[in-house]
Amino acid sequence: MSTPDQSLSYRDAGVDIEAGDALVDRIKPLAKRTMRPEVLGGIGGFGALFELTGKYREPVLVSGTDGVGTKLKLAFQLDKHDTVGQDLVAMSVNDILVQGAEPLFFLDYFACGKLDVDTAADVVKGIARGCELAGCALIGGETAEMPGMYPDGEYDLAGFAVGAVEKSELIDGSRIVPGDVVLGLASSGAHSNGYSLIRKIIDLTKPELDADFHGRPLRDVILEPTRIYVKPLLALMKAIPGVVKGMAHITGGGITENVPRILADDLTAIIDAGSWEMPYLFQWLKGAGNVAEQEMYRVFNCGIGMVVVVDPALADQAAAMLREAGETVHVIGHIARRGDGQAATVVA
Repeated sequence: MSTPDQSLSYRDAGVDIEAGDALVDRIKPLAKRTMRPEVLGGIGGFGALFELTGKYREPVLVSGTDGVGTKLKLAFQLDKHDTVGQDLVAMSVNDILVQGAEPLFFLDYFACGKLDVDTAADVVKGIARGCELAGCALIGGETAEMPGMYPDGEYDLAGFAVGAVEKSELIDGSRIVPGDVVLGLASSGAHSNGYSLIRKIIDLTKPELDADFHGRPLRDVILEPTRIYVKPLLALMKAIPGVVKGMAHITGGGITENVPRILADDLTAIIDAGSWEMPYLFQWLKGAGNVAEQEMYRVFNCGIGMVVVVDPALADQAAAMLREAGETVHVIGHIARRGDGQAATVVA
């Protein structure tokens, strides 16, 4: 066994401790902007501390975790990293929101082969922005530099959100009945789902990513960050208790696969595809990829990022309140008793 002629350092092995320290220094002011009074301590400890105050009588913790998926491959290709952080936050906080939970804090995991401080700082800038939009604290995270694990210039992301809801106010879809109204809140784009198909269509059609695409460069349209619905929906549920009977975050599986997750086995959601205009991005994907219409609804959100089932007597009031909060709201369907052989969600 031979030994090296000179002393080896961690940097010789591909890990730059100084770069990691520099990133922490860049992150601290970003995280500080997201702090809540329940956070104890700051960034840099071994564990993040969060105090559940007397706000809840019977608090139920709701947790979620997700990544950004192959949308990251387009971020690498386009060298644009300041939006995927918001995607990361949105995928988890929107998920826990559907059970009525207020997101309390968020942690991120950033893994790369070689740490580029500027790139990582851009990513965390997006994470902090997402946390501000969701009203949750960026309470901690992990940056893992692992030489040989990832190609140069690439990284992976994972996010973890924890929220709380009063036990009596949990939303699980059990109150949904035939006749309830289905509202659809507009998406900001493809969000973070279906990007393997989007990339396939781009690879086959080779569009000019900097060219005008219905008023914006295509590169901006396909990297538009996921919309975060937390604050408007929490405000609605507080203002009109019980109005929301169920919510479905339209992620992987599109409209037809996600809405059934909140419905009893004897119910179906009848969705009127003509009740909203499919955004141009999805029209282009459908045509350029020759994608069947039902496949579109099974893969993409097609312009509806969150589905909200409400009491019909309060539907107009709920929609008006959400619009006042800045959401684009469509009445997209209703709940019905499921017939024999009928799908759990019908988009027609």
